[in-house]
Amino acid sequence: MKRLPIMMIVGVSLLAVGCGTPSSGSLGPAPTSTAGASSPASPSASGTASAPASPSGQRPTATPAPAPAREIGVQTWFSRNGKLFVTQRSVPVTAGVGRGALDRLLTGPSAAENAAGLRSQIPAGTTLRGLRISAGIATADLSSLFESAASPSAMPLRIAQVVYTLTQFPTVTGVRFAIDGQGKTVVGGVPVQSPQTRAMYGGYLPAITVQSPVIGAQVGNPVAVSGTADVFEATVSVRILNSAGHEIARTFTTASCGTGCRGGYSVTIPYSVPRAQPGTIVVFESSAKDGQPVNVQQIPVTLAP
Repeated sequence: MKRLPIMMIVGVSLLAVGCGTPSSGSLGPAPTSTAGASSPASPSASGTASAPASPSGQRPTATPAPAPAREIGVQTWFSRNGKLFVTQRSVPVTAGVGRGALDRLLTGPSAAENAAGLRSQIPAGTTLRGLRISAGIATADLSSLFESAASPSAMPLRIAQVVYTLTQFPTVTGVRFAIDGQGKTVVGGVPVQSPQTRAMYGGYLPAITVQSPVIGAQVGNPVAVSGTADVFEATVSVRILNSAGHEIARTFTTASCGTGCRGGYSVTIPYSVPRAQPGTIVVFESSAKDGQPVNVQQIPVTLAP
């Protein structure tokens, strides 16, 4: 079947590092920007202490709290079971959103993500010394720890995490690497003289990816599940499990491409629980041989009543 693009452009224009959708081989659009929460409301008079009056009898004027900075959701790419895994972080809407995304990547998985099996192949303590973009090519200058203690088989996935995180932005089509300010043609035994692209690391994508919901999310009811898949006849199945592990909803959908090509899928599933509780979104392919679940992705979430 013919590969179909599934990306949408994130509506933020950035000069130093742009933000938007990935290039070919992406897992879907970068999450959309969200405005910061509104300023807290003034306390009510009831039960609230007020500022003392001045000698003239006039109370001082309160200084308005500054409005919170707007933030945008960005993709950060970790790994699970030896394959790439996409999740989301929030960064301020600034010209440095690309650097923000890499900084979040270098921080590593959250506690909830770690409990769900997410890992980073990038050594803890690696820092980003600089990031610049020219003619669509991002140059990431990382500390020397980035290429330390890696076997030749582990380094490509480490590089792929950086490449996929940066190429989610439409201004970035490829990535070059520098270590401690020095441009590199080999990183940890892996040649990187040409700009590194997503296509070079497509083999590290799992058969099914889940872009939404993310691990640890409090989901609505119904819940929208989306991502990409390269599965038999493009059929993607979804189950919802409650806190006891019992199935409370099931459905399936069809990706826009399948059986040898990657396509996007999206489905909305209603469910019923008596109260908010932990649950699991299970996305999988039914085996063409015996119907058993294969290529399973489990996303722990909080279900809403």
